[in-house]
Amino acid sequence: MPERLFVCTPSKLGAFEDCPRRYRYSYVDRPTPPKGPPWAHNSLGASVHTALKNWYAVPVDRRGPGALPALLKGTWVREGYRDVDQERVVYRRALGWLETYVSGLDPDDEPLGVERVVATKTAVIAFNGRADRIDGRRGPDGPEAVIVDYKTGRSGLDADDARGSRALALYAYAAERVFRRPCRRVELHHLPTGTVAAHDHTPESLSRHLSRAEDTARDIVAAEKAVAAGADPDEQFPTRPGTLCSWCDFRRSCPVGATAAEKQPWTAVDS
Repeated sequence: MPERLFVCTPSKLGAFEDCPRRYRYSYVDRPTPPKGPPWAHNSLGASVHTALKNWYAVPVDRRGPGALPALLKGTWVREGYRDVDQERVVYRRALGWLETYVSGLDPDDEPLGVERVVATKTAVIAFNGRADRIDGRRGPDGPEAVIVDYKTGRSGLDADDARGSRALALYAYAAERVFRRPCRRVELHHLPTGTVAAHDHTPESLSRHLSRAEDTARDIVAAEKAVAAGADPDEQFPTRPGTLCSWCDFRRSCPVGATAAEKQPWTAVDS
């Protein structure tokens, strides 16, 4: 019998690459170990992403900065903040980002997709992922697709971040097959600074990203099979200590993560 394709998303692959133990806690262990409290920066990111998604659903004649207060208020996620005062400060900050960002957009431009799921298969993986936005643009050789990913973290981004993003490369690879047009450009739109970090992939660089994703999938499948056959789960899914331990949802369940410095849920949005 042929091997089953490994069904994956960028977050699933990324969890294993960051820390196999986190992957195990998220996707293998049942019941799933308890997670820590919600993070305010995740609430902020989700609120902003949903507001931008809904902005594109507004009629074109109302698609401007004035639509944003109601959109953001309607999508606002309140979890993780220290108190109401901090939440209000972050809300006003996020609204300012959004108003500045959409003032630079052409309301008549209709993307190929907003929060669009793209999927593809290889001999190893069945990949699917949800891209924040897929733009249609005119390239030198005709219509092209461009992957746009919104970022709300405090750190700035550069072209190396766009070039090295496995998720963006896989989105581009899949989008090229879904829309049947070249998709080589990937962009990170950093809302806090209003900057765009971009990279133009080649077919070869997309293939390299895809090959690494397949290698990760093979490693995951091998570890899962070993555990099913009786191997020690701790050995097959080892911890990978680092700075991410302090931000891990499963920090309290992990013997290594529990020794990491604890971050408060609102730390990343504190000004």
